[in-house]
Amino acid sequence: MKQSETYRQNAENCLQLAERAKDKPAFNRYWRMAQAWIALAHEQDWLDGEIPPAPEREIPASAAE
Repeated sequence: MKQSETYRQNAENCLQLAERAKDKPAFNRYWRMAQAWIALAHEQDWLDGEIPPAPEREIPASAAE
């Protein structure tokens, strides 16, 4: 199994825990954990060469001053 798939499974587990959370702080904690696992999975896909890097943003001339 690919590492990114393991990360996505971890995210799914966190989302299931969020659904069963007894209060808002617990829900928020599990939700943030799921988002972090998803971000890690996305980054791992990039590191594995499965998705292209994000295009570089141009800095407006006014911001460079």
